[in-house]
Amino acid sequence: MTAIVTAPMARCAKATRCPRDRTRERRSLNTLPDYLAPGLRVLSIGLNPSLPSVAAGYYFANPRNRFWPALNASQLVVQPLQPGAAAIECLFAQYRIGFTDLVKRATRGSAQLRAADYRQGARRLQTVLERHQPAVAWFHGKVAFKQFLRYTGHSQDAVQWGWQPLRVGVTQIFVTPNSSPANAVFSLRQLTDWYDALAERLALAPQLPAR
Repeated sequence: MTAIVTAPMARCAKATRCPRDRTRERRSLNTLPDYLAPGLRVLSIGLNPSLPSVAAGYYFANPRNRFWPALNASQLVVQPLQPGAAAIECLFAQYRIGFTDLVKRATRGSAQLRAADYRQGARRLQTVLERHQPAVAWFHGKVAFKQFLRYTGHSQDAVQWGWQPLRVGVTQIFVTPNSSPANAVFSLRQLTDWYDALAERLALAPQLPAR
């Protein structure tokens, strides 16, 4: 069972910490809560929560993960965000960026995930996308996207970075390299360029205050 945040909690200026009740629930579930709501511009989809992220209480919490540096250097945000639960609340409330994972079971690494995890996770994610209909499903890494394709009956051939031909209802799909420290093949600059490509295609940055 996964906790779900179903509506924005606060704007950036007021988001200071993860609410206490949600922290207790997260720890009891040994995972991260989903941030879901109708009308999201983007739903960020990781492979599965890392143990450091669950312990810290927010997505991409490993200090060696490059998500936050790439995000802060990109056009997806108008000012840098300090990594933490408050930043997740800010992205959700002000930028309309939600968060979930393909698999909600936290592990030390992807090698600990099994076919049953992917099968269950892909079906759950399909339901999430159909129910909430975000404008874009943003997969972090080809592994997450290919496993989603595999267990929802779609071809895994010719998956490229960026925009995908497949849609789930009205939801477009965008795939970027995984920001995990285990994926050092891609530089921070390359990650930022992909995040900029997402922002530009969404015309997200022009609708926000000037940098």
